[in-house]
Amino acid sequence: MSERSVKITISAVLMATATLMAAAPANAVHGRGPLTDVRVATHFDLSAGQMPENITVLPDGTAAVTFAAGRQVALVSPRGTTRILATLPAPVDGGVHTPVLGFPLTTGIAHTPDGTVYVLYATGTADLTGLWRLRPGQAPQRITALPADGLPNGLALDARNERLYITDSVLGTVWTVPTTGGTPTAWSTAPELAPAGFLGANGAKIRGGALWVSNLDRGTLLRLPIRSGNRAGAPQVKASGMTGIDDFTFTGRGNEVLAALNAPNTVVRIRSDGTSVTVLDATDGLQNPTSVALRGTDVYVLSAAYTTATDPNLLRAHLRDHR
Repeated sequence: MSERSVKITISAVLMATATLMAAAPANAVHGRGPLTDVRVATHFDLSAGQMPENITVLPDGTAAVTFAAGRQVALVSPRGTTRILATLPAPVDGGVHTPVLGFPLTTGIAHTPDGTVYVLYATGTADLTGLWRLRPGQAPQRITALPADGLPNGLALDARNERLYITDSVLGTVWTVPTTGGTPTAWSTAPELAPAGFLGANGAKIRGGALWVSNLDRGTLLRLPIRSGNRAGAPQVKASGMTGIDDFTFTGRGNEVLAALNAPNTVVRIRSDGTSVTVLDATDGLQNPTSVALRGTDVYVLSAAYTTATDPNLLRAHLRDHR
C-alpha cells in the first residue's frame, strides 16, 4: 500500500466513523474494578494502515490481529513485537465499492488449535469478499464467498460443532458456514441485527448455547439462542445504551462481558443484569478501541485510532476477579 493510498484510506475511515456519537453509556459509571497492571504493550504504525480491528489469542499468548486498512494479519508476541503473517490481495478497483467505507479491509479473526487462522475480508468485489483461511506454511485461501454488497465483520467459532458464524454489518445478517468452508447459510436476518445509518451487527461470540452479537448503531448486546438443527432463536436484548459498541469478550463470571465502545473511547464491564461500569478510558491509552480478548487472566484490548488518528495500539491488563 502506497503512502498516498494509506492517507486516502485513513481519511475515509475518519469520515465514516465520525458519524458515531462520542457520549458514554447513560447507565455507566467509572470504576476500574477488576483490571490491574494496565499498560500499552505495543504501538502500531498508523501511516502503514496498521489500524487493529479484531483479535484472537493463540495458546502461547501471541495475539493474532487484523489490520483493517493494511489488508493484513499480524502476530504480536507476548514481548510486544509485531510480525506480518499475511497480506490479502488488493482488489483491482482499489476497493472503492466496499460498502459504507469505500476501501478494502480485514475484519474478524478466529483460530483453531491446529494453528489455522480464519479471517474476514471486505472489498466490494465478488472475487475477494468472504472468509479466508490461513494455514501454517500456506498462502491465504478464500474458502467462502460472501456478498460483495455486504460488510462481513464479526467472526465466531463454534469449535465443538466445527462451524463459524459471521456478522454482516451492512446487510444485517448472520451467516454460518462449516470450518471447511463452502456456501454460507443466512442463519439470522432478525431486524435487531440491522444498521441504523452506519453499521449494525458487529462483534460475535459463542457462549452458553447461543451466539452473542453487538449492534454498533443501536448500542445493543444481543443473545441469539442456537436451536436444534442449528436454527436461530429470536434475539434477546441483554444490554442497551452501549453507544458505539464494537467487539467484546466474556470474563468467566456468568454472562459478564468486557466490551469496547469505539467512539466513546472506553471499555466497559457489562454485568449479567445489563448494567455497566467503565473500566478503561483514554487516560489508559485507548484510541478508539475495537476489540477485547481474554486468555486466562490476561486482557488484550486493540485500539484502531479511527477518529483520534493517534497511536493505534495493543493494551494489556490483568483481570483480578474473573471467577
